[in-house]
Amino acid sequence: MNITSYDDLIQAARAQPQPQRVLFAFAKAELPEEAGAAERAGFAEQRGGALAPVMCVDKTLDELGSFADLVAESNYTGKEWDIVFVTTMSGRHGKPPASTEAEAPLNMMVTYIHTGQIGQFLAFGRDGELRQFAPA
Repeated sequence: MNITSYDDLIQAARAQPQPQRVLFAFAKAELPEEAGAAERAGFAEQRGGALAPVMCVDKTLDELGSFADLVAESNYTGKEWDIVFVTTMSGRHGKPPASTEAEAPLNMMVTYIHTGQIGQFLAFGRDGELRQFAPA
């Protein structure tokens, strides 16, 4: 299945042979303090900068609603974010992974975001649109 939207992601996860847990890492675009004029200009045009993870959450498919619901729930945290990275974990024996099993993969997502290794994740903007990132 070609995933082009959040709804496609949820549909694909529901179609898996084992129940899934969906992992979300929310990140904010930041400009390093030492950025030069060209980098500042690019950042003002929404190009460049760095992504800094600000929060993570894991959910079963039964806990998920629409993308708008996810955004609304995130607003309660008071944390600003620009991009949410998403991946899934497969369950076993007809049961989704426990939330405690998601801790290590979520920590790895944060590490990957810090190091720019984001190609294995889907990424959505606050508007729910799928984002593509060019290799650095």
